[in-house]
Amino acid sequence: MTNNDIFKKLRVALKLTNTDIVNICKLVDFKVSESELGAFFRREDHPKYRNCGDQILRNFLNGLVIHLRGPMPDKRKNKPEQKKRD
Repeated sequence: MTNNDIFKKLRVALKLTNTDIVNICKLVDFKVSESELGAFFRREDHPKYRNCGDQILRNFLNGLVIHLRGPMPDKRKNKPEQKKRD
């Protein structure tokens, strides 16, 4: 199974549009265009087909986690202050 297949299946299962995917990638500061996404979702024998690299799929998955769960809380704000012993 290729990265393209995984990407296609996630898009269909989550009912995402290309605009949704672009916005999800923006959550992790990764820029991808809608036309570039179209090349990933084409059939392999199409002349404009493009392989989906690991970096693109990784950034999409990281953005998807943020999209579904929300941003990770800042651990520095939640630390209780330590009491000083005299």
